Amino acid sequence: MDDAELWRAVNGDYDADLGGGIFKFRLARRGEGTSGGARAIVAMKAGQRVVLMFGFEKKDRANIQADELRAFRKAARIYLGYSEVELTVIVRERSLLEIVGPGTGRGEEHGKGV
Repeated sequence: MDDAELWRAVNGDYDADLGGGIFKFRLARRGEGTSGGARAIVAMKAGQRVVLMFGFEKKDRANIQADELRAFRKAARIYLGYSEVELTVIVRERSLLEIVGPGTGRGEEHGKGV
């Protein structure tokens, strides 16, 4: 999956709200549907920020475990709590990679992207 496909997927409808800012998205494989594809677990503050926490193929595992969900919720509080200035520094240090929407012309400069 390329960056543009990931962008479209997490800016569409989510499959499940797992609480604490964590959402699950179904990701289709190219040329196939979403039922047997991949899953993305993201921390999301709607309209502001999406942080990919974990991705997996449905064929490899059915779902995430309760302890993993607790850890994702804890990490979400941290990631979603960063200010724009803090995230800019983190992206510039390459601790996080930002994916911006197609056609935004922002390159790798930090903004409100994935």
